[in-house]
Amino acid sequence: MTIATKSPVRRRLLTALGAVAVLLIGYCVYAIAHTTVLRTEIEVDASPDQVWKVLADRAAYPEWNPFIVSSTGELKTGAVITNVLRDTNGKLTTFTPELLAVEPGKELRWIGRISPGLVFDGEHSFRIEALAGGRSRLIQEERFNGVAVPFTVSMLNETIKPQFEAMNRALAERAAG
Repeated sequence: MTIATKSPVRRRLLTALGAVAVLLIGYCVYAIAHTTVLRTEIEVDASPDQVWKVLADRAAYPEWNPFIVSSTGELKTGAVITNVLRDTNGKLTTFTPELLAVEPGKELRWIGRISPGLVFDGEHSFRIEALAGGRSRLIQEERFNGVAVPFTVSMLNETIKPQFEAMNRALAERAAG
């Protein structure tokens, strides 16, 4: 009699745990597969090489850059650099992304991860496109993936995207000199 009364309870408990596991797995798959993108762009009265010169001169960032206030390490694909970011609240965050692309005059791209990966990954890029008349378009974009990303979308749009825009304006002004 004791075994018979526990069996339906045990079945219901296992069914409930199974349903929770399926929901959790489904959420994780969705969050990892779904990409949140922050994208900004600006036209610059300077050539792609001039824009690159400003972007690559990371020692000068404290003089003009309101977003990435410090960046150190070798600009070489595969290298790890150290960046210090300032959000719109003035909060500083240090992280060490891996460089995925370093193409002078064209692209600088890295990926930053919160260990062990798939929790909060951000692939950040600066792309420079040539425009007529010796001008350029700077596109700054970050693609976020991971299980924690859906909980941060509002914060990213409110505190990080405006800093992309502020950096773009400052870089454009410095490159146009």
